[in-house]
Amino acid sequence: MRAANLPGPPDDATELLIHQQPIGAIHYRIIVLSFLGWIFDFYDLIIYSFMLVPIARDLGLSQMQSSLLLGTSFLMTAIGGVGFGILGDRFGRKPVMVATVTIYAAGTLMCATAYSLATLILWRSVAGLGIGGGWASGQALIAESMPASRRARYAGYVQTGSPLGVLLAAAVSGYIAPHIGWRWVFALSAAPAFAVAFAQWRMLPESDVWRQGGGKTSMLSAEDVEAIRRHARIIALLFGWLLLNSEAFWFTYSWMPGYLETQRGLSARESGALMIFMQCGGVAGYAIFGFLADRFGRRPMFCLFGLAMAIGLIPATIMWGAASGVRGLIPSAMAIAGFGTGVWSGAAPYMSELLPTRVRNTMMGLLMNSTRGAQFFTPLVITILSRRIGLGAALSLGALFSLAGAFAVWTLPETRGREITELDAALKRTQHN
Repeated sequence: MRAANLPGPPDDATELLIHQQPIGAIHYRIIVLSFLGWIFDFYDLIIYSFMLVPIARDLGLSQMQSSLLLGTSFLMTAIGGVGFGILGDRFGRKPVMVATVTIYAAGTLMCATAYSLATLILWRSVAGLGIGGGWASGQALIAESMPASRRARYAGYVQTGSPLGVLLAAAVSGYIAPHIGWRWVFALSAAPAFAVAFAQWRMLPESDVWRQGGGKTSMLSAEDVEAIRRHARIIALLFGWLLLNSEAFWFTYSWMPGYLETQRGLSARESGALMIFMQCGGVAGYAIFGFLADRFGRRPMFCLFGLAMAIGLIPATIMWGAASGVRGLIPSAMAIAGFGTGVWSGAAPYMSELLPTRVRNTMMGLLMNSTRGAQFFTPLVITILSRRIGLGAALSLGALFSLAGAFAVWTLPETRGREITELDAALKRTQHN
């Protein structure tokens, strides 16, 4: 199978597309390389949340300044996601994946040299551009390469890199950072990302679905605009649903490590241990979500997992006083909340099935990262609310957003078993009429 980046049909017109072939070596190569890219993508995004306390102490940052840094990272992921999403539809999935991993690795490396708020904002912004830019291309490549009957589970396996990235960050912050300091954490964190970018450049194939029907010679053509217009209602519903789930996730994660240390008096190791419990639940949720979604449908599983996250978040926040008196309750509840975050392993295949190929990368990047970009305000809102109602109560609002997302998914259609090119054929028919 040719791995060229230029648009055009496969070498042999009779050759099956990758997603039509039996699962084999090329599928596993795509899964592994996308998976590795996503682990360090999310690790590099979340590591600042775990380093927040020592960085603030070393650079003399206030709580509001720390929140500004968090918010800036989220905002830059939105800009990177939108920009690189368009580039992914124009130049292909592979080159954008390689470029974005390289960019976030470089930004993370340079964070180690920051000696002021301004320089740290600069390098976190560079990292954010790459972090936001790679997700859509990787998930579009997965969706376009996996058979419909297994699309959700394989996308879920790749998305498991998200909780594993947080798990890695928790382990590094709790057991390594106290010995080497936050600067060396950032410096060493860049190395595996650079290695992944090199491996993707050498071994990752291009999407043949993109080459056959999505490769384009312009950034945003009239046909693209028309495709977006015809799917405007679905795009609007996806935006609302993703925004609710994004608020739930970042109300939980942006300040959780700092909350455990500053408000609950836990050490870095104790806080890291609780976050590890949470991420063990997350790994299980991400790993099993796709299998369940392929078996029982997308919407029922999104609803069930959203409810689990909401229920699990309460004991560690507004019920800490009572829950801490019951042995094992808080770690168990955090594991349940982490399990509920498995909804994110299904977001990419769900969006892929609701969008046509020619604008899939563009719209996935726009939707995912505009909703994540809105999180620029979330750490600031949490900081303001914490002064009125306490940090634990502010974080507990994530449960309300999770509940809202669990019910909002029912406004979207069910897509279990849908062929990835189904909307392409429908779009061509309407354009010819």
